[in-house]
Amino acid sequence: MRVSLTAPHLLRVARGELVDRPPVWMMRQAGRYMKAYRDLREKYPSFRDRSEIPEVAIEISLQPWKAFQPDGVILFSDIVTPLPGLGIEMDIAEGKGPIIHSPLRSQEQIDSLGLFEPETSLPFIKTILQALREEVGNQSTVLGFVGAPWTLAAYAVEGKGSKTYSVIKSMAFSDPRMLHRLLGKLADAIAVYARYQIDCGAQVVQMFDSWAGQLSPQDYDTFALPYQQRVFKQVKQTHPDTPLILLVSGSAGVLERMPKSGADVVTVDWAVDMAEARARLGKHVKVQGNLDPGVLFGSQEFIRDRIVDTVRKAGNWGHILNLGHGVLPETPEENVAFFFETAKQLKSVGV
Repeated sequence: MRVSLTAPHLLRVARGELVDRPPVWMMRQAGRYMKAYRDLREKYPSFRDRSEIPEVAIEISLQPWKAFQPDGVILFSDIVTPLPGLGIEMDIAEGKGPIIHSPLRSQEQIDSLGLFEPETSLPFIKTILQALREEVGNQSTVLGFVGAPWTLAAYAVEGKGSKTYSVIKSMAFSDPRMLHRLLGKLADAIAVYARYQIDCGAQVVQMFDSWAGQLSPQDYDTFALPYQQRVFKQVKQTHPDTPLILLVSGSAGVLERMPKSGADVVTVDWAVDMAEARARLGKHVKVQGNLDPGVLFGSQEFIRDRIVDTVRKAGNWGHILNLGHGVLPETPEENVAFFFETAKQLKSVGV
């Protein structure tokens, strides 16, 4: 087992090393629950401006680092950020999410997608990630992230978020060859993007397959898993030592399938008890999660009890403490602070 005492906690756990406490960060930890973020949003109302103007994205990414000192500092961006580099024009509407101006509904549209070159289309990513690495040094792990092929395809085909995913499922079940063509193109582009983020300074990369939980297990095996594998295989070919995390929203029904993706760490949501997740996944699989974001609306005693319960059930190896999904916008900032303070004191309370 590789031992690197100078490496930050999260990176060491993601590599499979033993540490004195589980590392902790939060998905969407930079965002609407923080007053500092809301103040900056008034000056920069466009999400794309906030995430693509380097000095603004750097400031937002570092807001939770400066406030709470989490073990992970994640790039402030969005999973659809690379789509314009493929020729898929989009915007991100406040409170509504990504909007695709011309949804992909034909073979001609899919065939016309361009070659993805992040150095040209996303030069700001390099500036942001390099600045984050310089700022946090070895005190925290810098995370990059990408969207998974199925989830990006869902946005590109539906044109926006959906409750039913009827348009992409119609394509999947009536013209699967066309969808597989799109998924393959997206997978290859996402792999290029993930490698680019690592080259720019990301020490760990998380893939968000936010909508794969909308698939039945057999359709997950057909339309999601093979393309997760395609991305991770390509990344591991060039960056074998960079840990990769997979998140699938609503993953209880496909939990055992997730490690087959090639991910080093599987994110567990709150629909599965952590002890049960450990049993289903096996002791060799590293995990992240699995607190309900709503826990942070409880009392401090309640928050602490849930943290301790999750950490005890996860055991003393291969667990990154996190929520099962992103922190909610209305969450009291003081409760986020208490979450981090409590997590960092776990070694002193005998957990």
